[in-house]
Amino acid sequence: MAAGVRGGGTPGPVAERARSSDPWHLRFEGFEPSEEGVREVLCAIGNGYLVSRAAAPESHADGIHYPGTYLAGVYDRAASPVGDREVVNEDLVNCPDWQAFSFRPTGGEWFAGPPAEQRLDLDLRRGVLTRELLVVDGSGRRTRLVQRRIASQAQPHLVALQTELRAVNWSGTVEIRSALDGTVANTGVARYRGLTSRHLRPDGQGRTDDGVFWLQVVTENAPLAIALAVRHRVHQDGTPLDVERTAELRPGWAAELLTLQLAAGRPVTVEKTVAVATSRDPAIGAPRRAVQWLAARAADFAELAAAHAARWAELWRRCRIEADFDGAMALHLNLFHLLQTYSEHSTDLDAGIPARGLHGEAYRGHIFWDELFVLRVLNLRFPELARAVLRYRHRRLYAARQLARQAGLRGAMYPWQSGTDGREESQRLHLNPLSGRWLPDHTHLQRHVGSAIAYNIWQYYQATGDLDFLATTGAEMLLEIARFWSAGARWNPERERYSIRGVLGPDEYHDAYPWADRPGLDDNTYTNVLASWVLARALECVELLPGYRRAELLERLALGGTELDRWQEVGRRLHVPFHDGVLSQFDGYERLAELDWDGYRRRYPDPRRLDRILEAEGDSVNNYKASKQADVLMLAYLFSPPELRDLLRRLGYPADEELLSRTTEYYLRRTVHGSTLSAVVHAWVLTRVDRGGSWRFFRDALTSDLLDLQGGTTAEGIHLGAMAGAVDLLQRCYTGLELRDDALWLDPQLPPELGSLALDLHYRRHWGIRIAVNRHTATVSLPADHQTPVPVRFRSTTVLVPPGGSHTFAL
Repeated sequence: MAAGVRGGGTPGPVAERARSSDPWHLRFEGFEPSEEGVREVLCAIGNGYLVSRAAAPESHADGIHYPGTYLAGVYDRAASPVGDREVVNEDLVNCPDWQAFSFRPTGGEWFAGPPAEQRLDLDLRRGVLTRELLVVDGSGRRTRLVQRRIASQAQPHLVALQTELRAVNWSGTVEIRSALDGTVANTGVARYRGLTSRHLRPDGQGRTDDGVFWLQVVTENAPLAIALAVRHRVHQDGTPLDVERTAELRPGWAAELLTLQLAAGRPVTVEKTVAVATSRDPAIGAPRRAVQWLAARAADFAELAAAHAARWAELWRRCRIEADFDGAMALHLNLFHLLQTYSEHSTDLDAGIPARGLHGEAYRGHIFWDELFVLRVLNLRFPELARAVLRYRHRRLYAARQLARQAGLRGAMYPWQSGTDGREESQRLHLNPLSGRWLPDHTHLQRHVGSAIAYNIWQYYQATGDLDFLATTGAEMLLEIARFWSAGARWNPERERYSIRGVLGPDEYHDAYPWADRPGLDDNTYTNVLASWVLARALECVELLPGYRRAELLERLALGGTELDRWQEVGRRLHVPFHDGVLSQFDGYERLAELDWDGYRRRYPDPRRLDRILEAEGDSVNNYKASKQADVLMLAYLFSPPELRDLLRRLGYPADEELLSRTTEYYLRRTVHGSTLSAVVHAWVLTRVDRGGSWRFFRDALTSDLLDLQGGTTAEGIHLGAMAGAVDLLQRCYTGLELRDDALWLDPQLPPELGSLALDLHYRRHWGIRIAVNRHTATVSLPADHQTPVPVRFRSTTVLVPPGGSHTFAL
């Protein structure tokens, strides 16, 4: 990454002010400059096509506020000088600010904040952000405003801001300025600000004959046009008002100035409805004409909000989770932001799932492996969305093949960071803010992203039974990823095992051996075991395909019996290192030094950025047995204990019943949880060995962004993998739900703090399967339809539950 590896920091001050007794409302009282960035992210509104941060409409980027609107899949590439080198980055573009809105009594100053009083209320059920504020100007005039914002889930190209103004102790003329601002830049992440930040240039602005204002910009280095159009309605007590309207137009800026009379105590409402489109959108045509047409014909705010709320009601029915604990609001918030980042409006956009959502500029809006955590939720709620994410990956299969060829290998090597076209977007330099030094970045060696994609393909198939997808799209990716692992495995005659060398694991701290002159590690256990699993699933996939399609695909890929035999050989003979009776993170791990944990924790109460701390001291985390996040333990996140033992035994390694618990205890003592994903994995792994510890990690994962536990990183964008992962801990971990062997498997393990749990799932062709678990029973109920019975396995028992029926298991 261009500016440091992910995670780290100290818990922020937002915690207490973010709480709400209402499970469907997130509320903030007052104005706290230090918390504004976090609030802008948590209260952002979106619909899968775009997300807009909840910046105050009167604000601009000033180090406190940061207006930002991001459109799915809209990137721009730019070069920046770094020392004597040129660094090229592809950024998710901060698009024109459609929310810009301010007012002033005639002769006064434009309101630019801060308000004298403020209250924010995000209605999660309906997707409406309400802001109530009191403005007191230099002459003592008091004006109350109520602003409501939506990003329509019913009409994804429409966003709207409704502002009610009420003069409290004065009457007179007021001017309102409502703008479309295309002069914005990407300056939302402090450590990127020395790099190129301008991605937009003006491409016209104007006003149509029917009073619609429009603005068009184009990205600096890609042929992409972004157009916005706005229409204002002004009314009082439901009656339209005739107001004086003036245009304010200049390059990159289109504003309408409204002049009207305010009488004390009589509110006036201004509705700002904006249409947004780009030249890459389907069914749009010319974006400028499209937005003018949409804005001119858009309904009023009340009608837009009603249709929007109806769509949110549909989404919440699909996401129903009833959990008996005190974190319902955080649960709803996480689901809310997941559905704002990726929705039905995302599926035709050829857009992946950015690790930080569409909420900010951290990681430059790139796509990593975080979909591994997200798709576990979508598979059982919105399989059509999961399929769209996998199709995004399939469209970049050719690029992955080219990356493999560049590495001298066959098959498909997916990039660690992805964006527009599937090339590797990982930086080769990153900045350590503690030392001020730019350092080599080797995170592109995390080849395990391909295995994550293969895992996602297989899990989607297990959840849906979608053989058509597997035959036409999924199998081709899965086989090419397997081919890459087979090609990359090298025979070690001394061990009589295959090795995979020069890679990084999920840990990210360790990127080289302290005694080596090259980056990369050998035989990372997570990488090797998962590669073995991929090879086994690829062989199984070949057998699953219909005969004619199997023949077509094997011919297309020039995949013959000799190569398939090698897959079988490599998949059973990959090296897995052990030391001290536990799985080693990588070969040679036991040679690293033990860190003085007590000493470092005394000096640094929050050691999550241990890599930066050590580098600033002239040392390196590569020297020590210290992990940023779960690495080996990721295997226990992806596979149940019996599955993991079977995988190791298939590789020829003894795996006793206590191996996982020993390995968990070993790495838990040496992990600083510098990534939000680490809490998800550790909550999962500890479920059956330490329920109290599991629950603590679950709460951390659930509230990581809500309470800004990473110490300021939330302001740069949500952590979508952790948000979705926390939901999945309730959905699959604590219910013990697995999808394999064409059956639903259950083995509930409720923590003491969780009294009961009920949820509705989409499995295969069944909509609305209900699973309800309490201390004593687990019940599976199927809706009445025309589908086939569902096999449900509970420990050693298998039951066929018919449509319209249910079965209760005693725990």
